[in-house]
Amino acid sequence: MSARQRGTLFVFIAAALYSIGGLCIKFIPWSGLAINGGRTAIAAVVVGSYLILTRHRPQMNRWIFLGAMSVFFAHTLFAIANKMTTATNAIVLQFTAPIFVILFSILCFHKSPSRLDLIACVAVLGGILFFFVDKISAGAMMGNVIALLSGVAYAGVFLLREMPNNDAISSVFWGDVISAVVGLPFLAMETDFSSTALFSLVILGVFQVAIAYILMTEGLKTTPAVTASLVSGIEPVLSPILVALFYGEDVSFMALIGAVIVVVSVVVYNVILARQEVPSGEVKSV
Repeated sequence: MSARQRGTLFVFIAAALYSIGGLCIKFIPWSGLAINGGRTAIAAVVVGSYLILTRHRPQMNRWIFLGAMSVFFAHTLFAIANKMTTATNAIVLQFTAPIFVILFSILCFHKSPSRLDLIACVAVLGGILFFFVDKISAGAMMGNVIALLSGVAYAGVFLLREMPNNDAISSVFWGDVISAVVGLPFLAMETDFSSTALFSLVILGVFQVAIAYILMTEGLKTTPAVTASLVSGIEPVLSPILVALFYGEDVSFMALIGAVIVVVSVVVYNVILARQEVPSGEVKSV
């Protein structure tokens, strides 16, 4: 397995772990900020332990801080959106990230996307638009808007390696710390600490945040940002399926069509990308 293939596999596994977020959040009867504070506090301990084991000292500069704020807002806005709209809407709207990755790559890093990248993102956007067809209430719409903003922040996560003087794992660690500091006061105001809620919180902190982000930062070392964001297309598919199976939340027909469009677009994109692999084993980047 080449370095690029291994990196892509790490990104794929990370996305699969991210997908359990919607389900676990539904089982916790707390506010989005309280949930995010608890899970990121746990994640900060796990990531901090990983840094100690690997003897990697956390760094800080303005670019690492910008990456940390991307992690913070991706965490926080998604947790809030999950409480204000359906898990399906929250995860798929967050998956607008590839579009913002391309936009930021052009505006901030002067990197032009390939034609394949653009076609894939247009197809993904087309699938996402299905989630606006059956808006039900103003509350649901506000949740959709917050989920969309989490997609903007999520794009910053995929661009961690593109930032000058970057250290992606440091951005993840500080992002978790900031999220925990902001969210823990809200957690202190909660009263329902059932075993189901606490178990779900631990799963979120250890697997859905800490281990997933560690794998993502490793995968981004050899995977272009646009490719990584599109490979993560497994997340908006698994998340609503898990919620439907274990929580009983309905998935509308139009939402299913949108999910299928997103997934097919991502799969076709990666098949074509694999065929364009050059002899050295490297893949064309954006």
